[in-house]
Amino acid sequence: MGQPGFFDVEERYGALDAMGDPLVVLKNSVPWEEFRPICAKVHEKERKSPAGRKPLDPVMMFQALVLQSLYNLSDQQMEYQIKDRMSFMRFLRLNLEDSVPDATTLWSYRQALTEQELLEGLFERFNGYLSARGYQAKAGQIIDASIVPVPRQRNTREENAAIKGGELPEGWEDNPARRRQKDTDARWTKKHGKSYFGYKNHINVDSKHKLIRTFTVTDAATHDSQLLAEVLDAANTGTSVWADSAYRSEETEQWLGEVGFKSQIHYKGQRGKPLSAHKKRLNRLRSTIRARVEHVFGFQHNSMGGKLIHTIGLARAKTKIALMNLTYNIMRYLQLERRKPGNRLAHAT
Repeated sequence: MGQPGFFDVEERYGALDAMGDPLVVLKNSVPWEEFRPICAKVHEKERKSPAGRKPLDPVMMFQALVLQSLYNLSDQQMEYQIKDRMSFMRFLRLNLEDSVPDATTLWSYRQALTEQELLEGLFERFNGYLSARGYQAKAGQIIDASIVPVPRQRNTREENAAIKGGELPEGWEDNPARRRQKDTDARWTKKHGKSYFGYKNHINVDSKHKLIRTFTVTDAATHDSQLLAEVLDAANTGTSVWADSAYRSEETEQWLGEVGFKSQIHYKGQRGKPLSAHKKRLNRLRSTIRARVEHVFGFQHNSMGGKLIHTIGLARAKTKIALMNLTYNIMRYLQLERRKPGNRLAHAT
């Protein structure tokens, strides 16, 4: 069997186009060069000398991380898929003879983004582009949080107690290899009677476009209401704030009014004081708006390969979750553009 030639590759790409390769739209409809000034900062710090092999294109590396987040692949799985799938290679603008980012390179680039705290800038850069395209934050904001699990730690009760108390369990300091495999930042929590171990993704979604405008990441045990003020978006043109009853308290209601927001937070009943019929009706009406945030988490869970992340430590979890949120916004943007009357997303290679 001979080596594949130019026309063989083009024929294969043509077949992918005929089958509706979604990565063509993703490649051509997102302004990837907008991210270059931030992505390039990684190599500016890493590269101390012009000698040696040049690093891979930083925008291509960022695209690889977005693609990895879209399909929720490990670094090893991502390396394999780039080498195996022509659709991945074309999305990254790689030819058969080009160097492919391996698992170590992917990890190192993402780690550099983490250490230099560049993900927030990338997220804000795309939010700025969304606003310029007419997708400003409008009609109020919806606040919610979702658990993002990580692989469970098989610790003893004593070890978990020490970690929760901010101490290193006995014997871990003498075993660095074991220590590196232990996540001391993640926490256990319960939801609907089921236990989860990991982190929380606290997000703010605008009611008009269902785009994530702000977010923050904590361990899973942090109560949702503690992050309300941090994720509020002052740029939203609407004043209404929707959230479930976990966010409601007298202090919160008073504070929201003082800073100019209109609370649409669900009422909650108390023992011996059930909700009145009027408040139940208001909750049902508010649910029609608040439910839009569940669509965001649903997309991340069902269309992005699930929310389980394989990482250790809060800093790396923040990076993974930031990529998850940014990737969601990119895919939501494509959906909004597709719905515009007379608008056609580019399909050309």
